[in-house]
Amino acid sequence: MNEYEKYMKTCFKLAREGIGNTSPNPLVGCVVLDREGNIISTGYHKKYGENHAERDALLKLDKNSAKDGTLIVNLEPCNHYGKTPPCTDIIIEYGIKRVVISSRDTNPRAAGGIKKLEDAGIEVIQRILEREGHKLNEVFFTNINEKRTFVALKTATTIDGKIASSTGDSKWITSEKARKYSYKLRKQYDAILTSSSTVIADNPKMVHKNKIIIDSHLRCDYSSEIFKQGKIYLFTQKSISECPEVPQIEFISNKDLSLKFILDELYKRNIMSVFVEAGGILSGTFIKEELVDKIYHFTAPKILNDNNGKSAFNGDSVSLIKFAKEFSLESIKKLSPDVLLTYTRS
Repeated sequence: MNEYEKYMKTCFKLAREGIGNTSPNPLVGCVVLDREGNIISTGYHKKYGENHAERDALLKLDKNSAKDGTLIVNLEPCNHYGKTPPCTDIIIEYGIKRVVISSRDTNPRAAGGIKKLEDAGIEVIQRILEREGHKLNEVFFTNINEKRTFVALKTATTIDGKIASSTGDSKWITSEKARKYSYKLRKQYDAILTSSSTVIADNPKMVHKNKIIIDSHLRCDYSSEIFKQGKIYLFTQKSISECPEVPQIEFISNKDLSLKFILDELYKRNIMSVFVEAGGILSGTFIKEELVDKIYHFTAPKILNDNNGKSAFNGDSVSLIKFAKEFSLESIKKLSPDVLLTYTRS
C-alpha cells in the first residue's frame, strides 16, 4: 500500500462519520499534509448545508502551514456555489501544491474541479482506491448518474427462508444483537419504507426521521406506533379528498400506485435512499420489478419447517430457476448467533 492509499483510507473513515447527515450530498473526508508530508489537519462533511470536507480541514490551519502541501480527498473538489463556496477556491487560496482524489464527481453542477485546480498549477492525482471510493458513495452516484432513489432492502429469516409462521408470529427470528445492528443500518438511509399490511400486523415503531407507508386503501390506524414520530409520506390510491388531515403525514395519491411512481415521487422530494422493511409480497414485488440495489439478509440458525410459513420474498410466480433474479455477495458479517449477508445487484 502506498502512502496515498493509506491516507485515502483515512479519508474514507472520516467520511463515514457523516453517515445519515449529508444527504443529498456525498460522504467526503479530507487529509492535509504539509510540505514535508506530515498530517497537519483532517476534516469531513458533517451535515448537509455545512462546510465540505476540504473547507472543514483547511479552515483549521493558517495559510502558511498549508502552502505547498498536499490535500487528499475521496471526491473531486466541487467547483460551484451551493450552500457553501467552491472548495477549489479555498484550495487555491491556501497554496496547496498537490491534490489527490479517489473518485471524480459526476454531478454536472459540481464538475470542473480538477480542471480548475490544474489550470491554477496544482498537480492532481486521480483514481486512488477508486473502487472503494465509489462504493462509499454508492447512493450519491446512483442518484446523480441514474436520477433515481437508491433502494436497500432488509430481511430477517430462518435458515429455510421464513419471516413468520403460518399464524403470523415473527418475534423474534433474529437475536437482539442482529436487531440492534439493523437499527444502525436504518440510519444510513433517508427513509424507511413499509406497507400497511406490516403496520397492521406488527404495529412497528420504525423510529426514523422519514417514513414511507404504502396504504392503497387507507387501512392504517393513525394511532399506531409508526405514526407517533417522524415525517410520514403515505401513498394511496384513494383521492386526496378522502384522506384525513394528520399533521405529520403527507398523503400522495395516484390510481396507478406502482413502485416506479412511488420512487419517482420520493426522488422529487429529495428522498435519495430508502430502507425497505416489509413482508414477502412487497419485498418480492421490489425484486420482481428489479428495483433493489442492495439486500441486507439476516439469517438466524433456526428452521421453522412450516409448510405454510411466510417467505421473505413472495411477489411473483416463477416456473424455472433460470428466471431467478441474481445478486452478488458483497460481504458476510457474524452477529452471533446470526449472520448478515449483504448482496448487491449483479
